[in-house]
Amino acid sequence: MLDKLKKAEQRYLELEQFLADPAIINDKEQYQKLAKEYSDLTPLVVLGKEFQTMLRQEQDLELLLKEKQDPDFESLAQEELKELRQKQEKIRLRIDEILNPKAAEKNRNMIIEIRAGTGGQEASLFAADLFRMYTRFADRKGWKVEMMESHESDTGGFKEVIFSISGKGAEKHLKWESGAHRVQRVPATEASGRIHTSAATVAVMAEAEEIDVQINPADLRIDIFRSSGPGGQSVNTTDSAVRLTHIPTGLVVICQDERSQLKNKNKAMRVLRARLLDKYQSDQLAKETKERRLKIGTGDRSDKIRTYNFSDHRVTDHRIGFTSHRLDTILDGDLDELTNALIQADAEDSLNERK
Repeated sequence: MLDKLKKAEQRYLELEQFLADPAIINDKEQYQKLAKEYSDLTPLVVLGKEFQTMLRQEQDLELLLKEKQDPDFESLAQEELKELRQKQEKIRLRIDEILNPKAAEKNRNMIIEIRAGTGGQEASLFAADLFRMYTRFADRKGWKVEMMESHESDTGGFKEVIFSISGKGAEKHLKWESGAHRVQRVPATEASGRIHTSAATVAVMAEAEEIDVQINPADLRIDIFRSSGPGGQSVNTTDSAVRLTHIPTGLVVICQDERSQLKNKNKAMRVLRARLLDKYQSDQLAKETKERRLKIGTGDRSDKIRTYNFSDHRVTDHRIGFTSHRLDTILDGDLDELTNALIQADAEDSLNERK
């Protein structure tokens, strides 16, 4: 690992020189390529320097403890050495994640829930736009999309849509999408051309295995009823819809898209487990970190993580100050630039927390 860190630092210094070269500055394509490599290396180099500083501090403390010391001083030094080694291990693991991203990357299936918030029919149309954005992103990545449940609006949007995405890297790129998304645009039904603001909420949850979340059958109330809504002819003629209520938490999941009662029940259980796992993890994270501040809000237009402004062709993620004027391509599923910026910001936050 130390050899890799040394090579990374050497390359980092080379890139600094290249990026100061007028010839490269004038070559826009080459400059952007090298600037991206420089940016990608920055977290690793910073962590590497901190790790090596800690190694030197550890050696100094070990040498100090070999000498005869006052018992109180020795006790303090031992405690400091213990804390230093704990911090060192955390940084070592983070460095290993960066050096071996494929080994560290989790590949759990993700369940995504999109709900129309403030804005009436326009909010439901925006929810449909977000659904299309994520499914197109999945197509670009070669991930699998499975529809879990949906409730359409009268205008062809979604009041609510639940689906799963599975594939390598899905969790890494999608886990920061939870929150309130706001759109500013002129609705098709607006004759005067006024810009309206609407919102939809997105919740992204890792799909839980039975071993992750064990549900006591006694804690479940299961209701069976006839499907309703724009589901087609046969889906509405049998008692196939399932509503699960988890009594201890009050969580309710309804699935009715399938013609089979068993399939609806199985899908509802998958969504319920994901919601329970997300609730347990969120409660823990709220105590330990600030991550939950980035999570889902109320759906009100003022409670937002991201804004999609059509008049300016702009997308802004308010958590990290990221702005792109590629609105059309982002809504068409080209999310790499945005998700990579969020991944980078998370890495930097993790580093700052350790300092």
